[in-house]
Amino acid sequence: MQDFLNKIGIVPNNILLYEQAFVHRSFINENPKFHLGHNERLEFLGDAVLELIVTDFLYNKYPDRPEGDLTSYRSALVNTHALGDVSKGLGFNNYLQLSKGESRDKESRARLSILADTYEAVLGAIYLDLGYLACEDFVVKTLLPYTEDIVKNNLFKDAKSFVQEMAQEKIQITPIYKLLQESGPDHNKIFTVGIYFDDKLIAEGKGNSKQLAEIEAAKNAIIKKGWSN
Repeated sequence: MQDFLNKIGIVPNNILLYEQAFVHRSFINENPKFHLGHNERLEFLGDAVLELIVTDFLYNKYPDRPEGDLTSYRSALVNTHALGDVSKGLGFNNYLQLSKGESRDKESRARLSILADTYEAVLGAIYLDLGYLACEDFVVKTLLPYTEDIVKNNLFKDAKSFVQEMAQEKIQITPIYKLLQESGPDHNKIFTVGIYFDDKLIAEGKGNSKQLAEIEAAKNAIIKKGWSN
C-alpha cells in the first residue's frame, strides 16, 4: 500500500483508510475476521466528493455551455468505463482484496465496476485523511486530463441515445431492447439483452443489471453498424 501511495503522491496520516478502500465486500464474505471492513462506506463518500470536484471543474472550464451539456460531460467522466480505465492505469488491480472467484475474473464488466467503485473509495479515504483539496489534486491529476478528449470526440454521448438517433436518422426505426437471458446467483446475476431493429436482432450485451446490459448492447450495435460515436 505504501508503494501505491508513493505512486499517487499521497503522504498518509492513516494508512488503514487506504487499505480499506481496496477491500471488496466479496473478500469480507470469505474472510469475516479480517481486521478491516469493506469499502462501500468510503465509496459512498467518495462518490459525492467526486461529483462536486468534477462539477466545479466543468462549470469553470466551460462558462458558455448549457446545463445539459455539462451534465453529459460529467456523466462521461464519472461513469464506470472512465473510472475503471483510470483505475486500471493506476494499477488498482495489484491492490484489490477480492474473493477467490472475483480475483479470477480480471477482464469482465464486473471487474471494471469494482475498479470504478474503488476509485471512489480511494477518494473517500483521501477526503477523510487529508481533506477536500487533496481530493481535488488527485482527481485533477488522474481523471480530468481526459476531459478534452471526451468533449472533442463526442464521447459524452450516451450509447443508447446515440444508437437511437442514428437508427431513426438512417433507417427510420426506433430500437427496442429485449431480455434474452438471466444467469448466476441472485447476488451476482448476469443479464443478456438484445437490441432489435424491428424484429431483427442486431447485437447483444451483458451486464450486472438490465440497464448495463442494454448499454453494452447499444455499444455493440454501434460497432456492428459501423456508426461512429
